[in-house]
Amino acid sequence: MCLTIWSVVHLSAHENFRLFLSGEPGIIPPLPINLLMICLKLNNEPPEGLKPNLLKALLPYDDAFYENCSKVAELRSVAFMICFFHAIILERKKFGPQGWNVRYDFNTGDLNGSCLVAVNYVENNTKIPWDDLRYITGEIMYGGHITNNFDRRLVDAYLTSYLCPELLDGMTIFPGFATPSSSMNCKQYREYIEETMPPESPVAYGMHPNAEIGFRFMQATIMFESIVELMPRSGAGGGGMTLQEKAKAALDDTLEKLPDQFVLADILERIEERTPYVNVFLQEIELMMILTGVIKKTLIELDQGLRGELQITDAMDQLMSSLAGDKVPAQWAKYAFPSSRPMGSWYVNVLQRQKQLDTWTGELGLPKCTWICGLFMPQSFLTAVMQTCAREKEWPLDKTVNQTEVTRMLQPEQVTALNKEGAYVNGFIMEGARWDEKTGGIEESRPKELFAPMPVCLIKAVTVDKVETGVYPCPVFKTQIRGAGGGKDTFVYLAGIKTKHKPMKWTLAGVAIIMDVVL
Repeated sequence: MCLTIWSVVHLSAHENFRLFLSGEPGIIPPLPINLLMICLKLNNEPPEGLKPNLLKALLPYDDAFYENCSKVAELRSVAFMICFFHAIILERKKFGPQGWNVRYDFNTGDLNGSCLVAVNYVENNTKIPWDDLRYITGEIMYGGHITNNFDRRLVDAYLTSYLCPELLDGMTIFPGFATPSSSMNCKQYREYIEETMPPESPVAYGMHPNAEIGFRFMQATIMFESIVELMPRSGAGGGGMTLQEKAKAALDDTLEKLPDQFVLADILERIEERTPYVNVFLQEIELMMILTGVIKKTLIELDQGLRGELQITDAMDQLMSSLAGDKVPAQWAKYAFPSSRPMGSWYVNVLQRQKQLDTWTGELGLPKCTWICGLFMPQSFLTAVMQTCAREKEWPLDKTVNQTEVTRMLQPEQVTALNKEGAYVNGFIMEGARWDEKTGGIEESRPKELFAPMPVCLIKAVTVDKVETGVYPCPVFKTQIRGAGGGKDTFVYLAGIKTKHKPMKWTLAGVAIIMDVVL
């Protein structure tokens, strides 16, 4: 909301007279533009931090709001927890993709609607229907904003742990902070929060303390990127190099390392049987040929432009700026795999993917251990696992699913033979937690370890009725940008990872497997 102060200068007006006009959307009739131009502007920014957000959420509800209900104590407990939930989901987005896959604009309308529903449910029922209250709050009031299934699962996990029968007897929300007594009035509620609530930490959100490191690192990255963007283009090269000189150096280095194109016709001649795995690698080769072809073509054109043989176009200018700024050019990203890497690291990754395909063209068979993170379309590889197993065991494909087992082999070189039930893969990295070899399940991260490499995994196909239970359905993403990154969906599949803790613990912690991490 924007408030405007209009200083009125008139002989009959008091010197301290001020007129406050609201520029909030929806005001009819709208304020004239000329009037707004001569006013002083004030912005009402939302508070930052869990405690300020909680205090703001509680502000609209005075003692009269609770006393109008015949069950004052129950309503105070439920309304407080809904306000705390509102504050949590607002502040959680500061943790980036680990907090929310997609950023949402939750507002006070969602909070007010949920609290009014709570009044009706508490007033009109002998026992509070917790399931109904959670559904209305999570799926309707707040759920109307949510477009991602994993974010919806997160909201459900919060409400399951917050809106429960234990709330009426008092409960610890997170270590060091418990629900206030329902006998307190509104003023005492605010005093309790000010005095009792500990300093904010990721633990309050159900996350590991390491999430704070990731948040601060993200802040620093954004700040330095902004500084670089503000630098004059003439100084982009640094060390006395101009933009064109640095782009030329990056161009020559990239062209020199660019691998030769695959000869697809020769590969097809040597293939004896088109198995699902063969089809996957042929698809990968075609995608790699398209990408390297685009890289070579655009670099040659830019080189000719820098030598004066061609006119510099907008596309060439953008490519030159990207090369000089160590960014992946948009012309290449369009045909590439999702990635958050800078140009130098990204190109090394391309060469590693090319090397895996080179190795496959020599053997033309399923590798003993596949670097699944080096595939353009890892989903196709997972489908090939199901297709191969379903054909061998004559299972209906629509009743077949993938199951992930974490082995004790830490390096792909330790895999000595193929597995008849599926395929060994490597390259998974867990964010928000780690795999513990001793317990054989997911455990909390070690201090200052944001990303934990996982051992070699066996992906095998099973029928739906034999899916392993007691696991955490861990989402697997191609990059740290969960969901749609750069216009491309980064979600791959759900890997059921064993855990001795409740799966909800890892849902709140934002635990996921990442295929490509920028360290």
